[in-house]
Amino acid sequence: MPFKKQEVLKLLDDSGICYESLAHEAVYTIDEMKKLGLPHANCIAKNLFVRDDKKKHYYLISVCEEKLVSLKKFQEIIGSRRLSFASEKDLNEILGLQKGSVTPFGVLNDKDKRVQVFIDEFFRNRLIGIHPNENTMTVWLKTEALIELIKSHSSSVAVINLG
Repeated sequence: MPFKKQEVLKLLDDSGICYESLAHEAVYTIDEMKKLGLPHANCIAKNLFVRDDKKKHYYLISVCEEKLVSLKKFQEIIGSRRLSFASEKDLNEILGLQKGSVTPFGVLNDKDKRVQVFIDEFFRNRLIGIHPNENTMTVWLKTEALIELIKSHSSSVAVINLG
Protein backbone atom coordinates (compact mmCIF):
# COMPACT_ATOMS: atom_id res chain seq x y z
CA MET A 1 0.00 0.00 0.00
CA PRO A 2 1.47 3.38 -0.96
CA PHE A 3 2.22 5.87 1.77
CA LYS A 4 -0.06 8.86 1.40
CA LYS A 5 -0.61 11.60 3.99
CA GLN A 6 -2.70 9.52 6.40
CA GLU A 7 -0.33 6.55 6.21
CA VAL A 8 2.68 8.79 6.94
CA LEU A 9 0.94 10.30 9.97
CA LYS A 10 -0.05 6.83 11.20
CA LEU A 11 3.54 5.62 10.78
CA LEU A 12 4.80 8.58 12.82
CA ASP A 13 2.24 7.82 15.53
CA ASP A 14 2.93 4.07 15.51
CA SER A 15 6.68 4.75 15.69
CA GLY A 16 6.24 7.03 18.71
CA ILE A 17 7.76 9.98 16.85
CA CYS A 18 6.80 13.39 18.23
CA TYR A 19 5.73 15.80 15.52
CA GLU A 20 3.66 18.87 14.88
CA SER A 21 1.45 19.15 11.81
CA LEU A 22 -0.56 21.87 10.18
CA ALA A 23 -3.02 21.49 7.31
CA HIS A 24 -2.99 24.28 4.72
CA GLU A 25 -3.91 25.01 1.12
CA ALA A 26 -1.95 23.17 -1.54
CA VAL A 27 1.44 24.79 -2.17
CA TYR A 28 3.83 24.08 -5.00
CA THR A 29 6.81 26.34 -4.30
CA ILE A 30 8.84 27.65 -1.39
CA ASP A 31 7.51 31.15 -2.14
CA GLU A 32 3.95 29.86 -1.69
CA MET A 33 5.01 28.20 1.58
CA LYS A 34 6.44 31.50 2.86
CA LYS A 35 3.15 33.28 2.19
CA LEU A 36 1.32 30.85 4.51
CA GLY A 37 3.05 32.30 7.57
CA LEU A 38 3.71 28.84 9.01
CA PRO A 39 5.29 28.34 12.43
CA HIS A 40 8.95 27.25 12.53
CA ALA A 41 9.45 29.05 9.20
CA ASN A 42 13.24 28.78 9.54
CA CYS A 43 12.94 24.97 9.58
CA ILE A 44 11.06 24.53 6.30
CA ALA A 45 12.98 22.31 3.89
CA LYS A 46 13.30 22.83 0.17
CA ASN A 47 13.38 19.38 -1.43
CA LEU A 48 14.87 18.58 -4.83
CA PHE A 49 14.56 15.29 -6.71
CA VAL A 50 17.46 14.79 -9.12
CA ARG A 51 19.00 12.01 -11.20
CA ASP A 52 22.23 11.26 -13.01
CA ASP A 53 22.47 11.46 -16.79
CA LYS A 54 22.05 7.69 -17.18
CA LYS A 55 18.89 7.62 -15.02
CA LYS A 56 20.52 4.97 -12.83
CA HIS A 57 20.92 6.96 -9.62
CA TYR A 58 18.32 9.19 -8.00
CA TYR A 59 18.83 11.62 -5.13
CA LEU A 60 16.49 13.58 -2.90
CA ILE A 61 18.15 16.69 -1.48
CA SER A 62 16.69 18.55 1.52
CA VAL A 63 18.09 22.01 2.26
CA CYS A 64 17.10 25.14 4.14
CA GLU A 65 14.55 26.98 2.03
CA GLU A 66 16.87 29.96 1.53
CA LYS A 67 19.85 27.93 0.30
CA LEU A 68 20.69 27.79 -3.38
CA VAL A 69 21.80 24.34 -4.50
CA SER A 70 24.40 23.96 -7.21
CA LEU A 71 23.83 20.57 -8.84
CA LYS A 72 27.40 20.70 -10.12
CA LYS A 73 28.75 21.18 -6.58
CA PHE A 74 26.45 18.45 -5.22
CA GLN A 75 27.63 16.15 -8.01
CA GLU A 76 31.24 16.76 -6.96
CA ILE A 77 30.47 16.20 -3.26
CA ILE A 78 28.87 12.80 -3.86
CA GLY A 79 31.07 11.75 -6.80
CA SER A 80 28.21 11.40 -9.25
CA ARG A 81 27.85 11.70 -12.98
CA ARG A 82 26.19 14.85 -14.36
CA LEU A 83 22.92 15.61 -12.58
CA SER A 84 19.62 17.12 -13.63
CA PHE A 85 16.15 17.32 -12.19
CA ALA A 86 14.13 14.12 -12.40
CA SER A 87 10.93 14.17 -14.44
CA GLU A 88 7.44 14.33 -12.98
CA LYS A 89 6.96 10.82 -14.35
CA ASP A 90 9.97 9.56 -12.35
CA LEU A 91 8.74 11.44 -9.28
CA ASN A 92 5.39 9.68 -9.51
CA GLU A 93 6.66 6.23 -10.48
CA ILE A 94 9.54 6.03 -7.99
CA LEU A 95 8.30 8.05 -5.01
CA GLY A 96 4.55 8.06 -5.62
CA LEU A 97 4.56 11.86 -5.37
CA GLN A 98 3.09 14.69 -7.39
CA LYS A 99 4.83 17.94 -8.36
CA GLY A 100 4.94 20.25 -5.34
CA SER A 101 4.97 17.36 -2.87
CA VAL A 102 8.64 16.35 -2.95
CA THR A 103 9.63 15.16 0.52
CA PRO A 104 11.98 12.67 2.17
CA PHE A 105 8.87 10.73 3.23
CA GLY A 106 8.55 9.81 -0.46
CA VAL A 107 11.24 7.15 -0.04
CA LEU A 108 8.68 5.14 1.93
CA ASN A 109 7.17 4.44 -1.52
CA ASP A 110 10.52 3.62 -3.16
CA LYS A 111 10.09 -0.17 -3.43
CA ASP A 112 13.44 -0.71 -5.16
CA LYS A 113 15.41 1.58 -2.79
CA ARG A 114 16.74 3.57 -5.75
CA VAL A 115 16.74 6.97 -4.06
CA GLN A 116 19.45 8.25 -1.74
CA VAL A 117 18.38 11.04 0.62
CA PHE A 118 20.82 13.83 1.47
CA ILE A 119 19.88 16.29 4.22
CA ASP A 120 21.88 19.48 4.61
CA GLU A 121 23.73 19.71 7.91
CA PHE A 122 21.80 22.93 8.61
CA PHE A 123 19.06 20.63 9.93
CA ARG A 124 21.34 18.69 12.30
CA ASN A 125 19.89 18.89 15.85
CA ARG A 126 16.92 20.92 14.58
CA LEU A 127 13.37 20.46 13.48
CA ILE A 128 12.73 19.91 9.80
CA GLY A 129 9.45 20.91 8.16
CA ILE A 130 8.35 18.71 5.25
CA HIS A 131 5.18 17.54 3.53
CA PRO A 132 3.75 14.13 4.51
CA ASN A 133 3.65 13.05 0.83
CA GLU A 134 0.96 15.62 0.02
CA ASN A 135 1.39 19.37 -0.29
CA THR A 136 -1.70 20.23 1.79
CA MET A 137 0.07 19.75 5.12
CA THR A 138 3.44 20.39 6.69
CA VAL A 139 4.90 18.19 9.42
CA TRP A 140 7.73 19.27 11.73
CA LEU A 141 9.81 16.62 13.45
CA LYS A 142 13.35 16.24 14.74
CA THR A 143 15.73 15.61 11.87
CA GLU A 144 17.29 12.70 13.76
CA ALA A 145 13.84 11.04 14.01
CA LEU A 146 13.35 11.47 10.26
CA ILE A 147 16.77 9.92 9.58
CA GLU A 148 16.01 6.92 11.79
CA LEU A 149 12.62 6.45 10.11
CA ILE A 150 14.24 6.48 6.65
CA LYS A 151 16.92 4.02 7.80
CA SER A 152 14.28 1.73 9.32
CA HIS A 153 12.78 1.54 5.82
CA SER A 154 16.21 0.37 4.56
CA SER A 155 16.66 3.50 2.48
CA SER A 156 19.93 5.40 2.23
CA VAL A 157 20.17 8.73 4.05
CA ALA A 158 23.09 10.99 4.92
CA VAL A 159 23.63 14.43 6.42
CA ILE A 160 26.11 16.46 4.37
CA ASN A 161 27.43 20.01 4.10
CA LEU A 162 25.88 21.60 1.05
CA GLY A 163 27.67 24.90 1.60
